[in-house]
Parts: sequence; C-alpha cells; structure tokens
Amino acid sequence: MFKIKNYKIILRKKFSIPKAKPSKDLKSFYGTVLSGICLIIFFSVVPIIADFGSSIFIKSQVVENNSKKIFKNTLEGKTYDVGNDLDTQLNIKNLFDDIFDINENSPTDVVRLNASTLDQLFKDTNYNLKSIRKNKVVKPIEINLLPSELKQFESSKKKKDLFIKIVLPLILEENNSVKIDRKMLFSILNKNNNTRKEKLWLEKKFQQYGIVDKDLSTLKIRMDVVPVSIAIAQAAKETGWGTSRFAIQGNALFGQWTWSGEGIKPAAADSDTKHKVMKFKVLRASVRAYLRNLNTHSSYRNFRKERAIQRDNYSKLMSLELVDFLDQYAETGKEYTKVLKKIIEQNSLTDFDDAKILPRSKKIKNVI
Repeated sequence: MFKIKNYKIILRKKFSIPKAKPSKDLKSFYGTVLSGICLIIFFSVVPIIADFGSSIFIKSQVVENNSKKIFKNTLEGKTYDVGNDLDTQLNIKNLFDDIFDINENSPTDVVRLNASTLDQLFKDTNYNLKSIRKNKVVKPIEINLLPSELKQFESSKKKKDLFIKIVLPLILEENNSVKIDRKMLFSILNKNNNTRKEKLWLEKKFQQYGIVDKDLSTLKIRMDVVPVSIAIAQAAKETGWGTSRFAIQGNALFGQWTWSGEGIKPAAADSDTKHKVMKFKVLRASVRAYLRNLNTHSSYRNFRKERAIQRDNYSKLMSLELVDFLDQYAETGKEYTKVLKKIIEQNSLTDFDDAKILPRSKKIKNVI
C-alpha cells in the first residue's frame, strides 16, 4: 500500500524580470513558474490517488498471523468482549444466528420419548456408560427432548445415568463442531495468503464469536471446546439432573437468561423481575448457546484465559482447575464452583473428558 509522503521542493534559482525584455520572455517566465506549481501539485496528489485506488481495486488481503505478538494483551482482556447479558450478545450481528437456525429448522412435531422407551433404545443399541468410561467411544444418538418423568425416578443413580446418556452425545457433537472450526482456523493462520472462501469463513466466525476488531488471537482463544465434565455438571446443577420446569418445558439445560427473547419466567421471581430463562425447541440448541456463551461473554474472560494457558502449557484441558473460573456463572460465586467440583468428582465425570463420539461421516472422521 502506498504511503503519503511530504515533498519539499526548494527553488534555489532566483527569477528576475528584466525591464527591457520582450513579452515573449515574460510568457516563458510565467510558463516556467506554472510548470513548477503543476509539478508540486502532481507529486502531492499522485500518492493520494494511488492509495485510494489501491483501496478500491486491490482486494487481495493477507491474513496476518500476529497471535504471538498480542497473545498477552488478549489474555489480559485488552480486546473487545461481549456485554454483560445474553441480549447484549444478541445485538451483535450473527452471534447467535446459527443457534436461531437450529430453532427455526427444528420440526414443530418433535416427539418426546418417555423414559422407558429411551432406556430400551439405549439397551438395543448397546449404549451404556460403563463401556464409554472404559473405551471412550460414544454413539451419535441425538435426543431432542428430555423425558418428562425423570422427576418421578426413585433411584438417583438411574436418573443420573439416563440424563448423562442424553446430554453426553449433544455436548460431544457441539465440541466437535468447534474442533473442526479450530482446525480450519489454524490452517488459515499457517498460510501467507488466503482464498476468498477462507476470508468469508473468517468473517463469519468473527461475527459468531463477537469479535468486532477482527483480531485473530482473540478468535483463537474463544474458539475452543468446553470440557465435557464441566458441561455435564453445569447441566445437572441448572436442571436438577433434568427435572426442572425450564428443562422440560423449554429445553434449557444451562439456565441462560434473556431480557427480551422468548423464555420462561421463574416462578419464585419478584413481580418486577424482567429476566426470563431462555427456551429452545430442542436440547442441541441449548448446548450450542451454552458453548457460545462461555466463549464470548465478558464474565468468562478468566475462564478463557486459563483455558488458553492450559492449551499452551499442557496441550490438554484440566476441568477441575478450569471450573474455578466459572464463579460468575451464578450469584453464589465460589460456592457455585465448589458444587460443580463436587458433582464432577462424585459422578466421575472426568471419565468423559477424553471420550470421542463416533463420526456421522468420513469427512468428520478425518478431521476429529
């Protein structure tokens, strides 16, 4: 790109007008002065025109990999973060568009299977948590709605077992989507020049992750998975292992609030309370909204910072340490994180952190 420079033209020669010179010489003098002025204007304007022209006609943009240089600034929160509630996030173009798409494209006649039917389905497909803990392989079974009779289960173990079986594949599928995007991002970062398709993809991801300054380092930190054990523990805590009204009526697994969107008002809320719990048509939309929330909301900046540090130092995520940075998820703060840790430890949820879901296609198999 051309840079505008200041040019100084110093006219050392002194011009004098002889009294007895003919008019022809006078015209020559004025012509010389005019030519000098034109040259000054020309050399001043050309860089501006060139710079302007390059901005219009030169479309080839190199995506600069400056992640290392501004990694520290990003971790310290010196780049843009989304606001203090979900609706602030919704105001940013395309941040939740893909989640709304799930809601809009989900069939209106989704069938709610009862607990006994689900239990038989899992037996028929040999889907059980014992083998998953051992082999770390999960079948891609997607359940759209929670069974309404979970609350009636007398056996706490049976209730928890069924709940984990339902949410585990959903969490793994959404984490896989993030992994695929993350692999694409690193592929782009390792190139000197990028295709138009790659630039459009980057633009979309900047919007999805609420990065208005289009900083690649911020995108790298935000575009990452949430450990499975943490996601299951939070879903269990927020829904009472799938028994809450918000979970059954609104497929809300993580208790996310909204001030203007569609939602369910808490029964015990004060009359002047304006917030509601976000509702979704299917459980998968709730899981995706949860991941997007942790990856964009300013309240979880420290969570993302610690996750990035763990990535750099250990190449893996340690959920029992990461969970300490979710104290702003609930009003109880540090007590909330203690409860999450207890849920993770008592139910051995870290067994699922390195589990993998069987791919639905060869394309996904090659990426994950």
